Amino acid sequence: MADSKTKSGNNPEKIADNISELKIKQIEDEVASSYLLVDIGANLTNSKYSRDLDSVVERAKDAGVKKIMVTGASVQCSKEALRLTRLYPGMLYSSAGIHPHDAKTWTDDCYDIIKELASNPECVAIGECGLDFNRNFSPQDVQMEVFEKQVQLACEVGKPLFLHERDAYDDMVRILGKFKDRMPPAVLHCFTGTSAQALKYLEMGLYIGLTGFLWKDKSDDGVRSILEKGLIPLDRLLIETDAPFMYPNVRGSKIPANIKQALSDRSLSFLNRYCTFQRNEPCALPVIVEMIAAYMKRPVEEVAMATTINAIKLFGFS
Repeated sequence: MADSKTKSGNNPEKIADNISELKIKQIEDEVASSYLLVDIGANLTNSKYSRDLDSVVERAKDAGVKKIMVTGASVQCSKEALRLTRLYPGMLYSSAGIHPHDAKTWTDDCYDIIKELASNPECVAIGECGLDFNRNFSPQDVQMEVFEKQVQLACEVGKPLFLHERDAYDDMVRILGKFKDRMPPAVLHCFTGTSAQALKYLEMGLYIGLTGFLWKDKSDDGVRSILEKGLIPLDRLLIETDAPFMYPNVRGSKIPANIKQALSDRSLSFLNRYCTFQRNEPCALPVIVEMIAAYMKRPVEEVAMATTINAIKLFGFS
């Protein structure tokens, strides 16, 4: 009778082989479940990241976010965004511009300063610029004047526009229309408008950027409806966290059960462990792409890959 230690069930070498096989399978499953994503808008210059930005960037990588565009919203913010790209080369890129909230800070030298920042290869877009008639932190006439100057600058340097629009659709379309024959590619960041507005922006050649705003949209003609109707072609869709803002509260009652069921445990683990209403992070991006795919009734891998390809094409990421 053979010694019990030689039986396959108790053989130490066999057990080690089984453990190795299980570990390899676990790693393969983790790799397979990790998307290749690009976050086209994260405000990593925000003071909420001042103490642990290294960890924030590392978590984003672990979650499958391979590139992040750090948003420039003022001259100083744009300079800081560019500085961060040098600390995380190949991972972080930046934009340079003045947000409509800060349009009142525009001075005569801002044009040249933003132009100089945009001359760096790590700076891949002009913005965040546009119009915000919802809060009106800057006078509307000043917003329009400053926005038009930045569109002009984007045309001059040939870099894409990273656009912001809230309750200013008509004037946004009017100003962009002035440059229709020479305007570079552009993305309407954090879109929250209607079907008609989305279709018009698409007709004008714009990309549409979507965030975790999806969780709280229940309007009959809002972003959820637009996705369910398939109005945004995959080749014009981009995704972003707008961190530290736009936290996707997937536990909220506004999200249908079938959408919640489409969210993977892996993506939820990053969201629930590291992100809050007070501080969203780029590692929330997998949950956002899964929500978008669920509303579109498309495979999440297809949506993830399409948005990544779109970002590479638009911003020229390596």
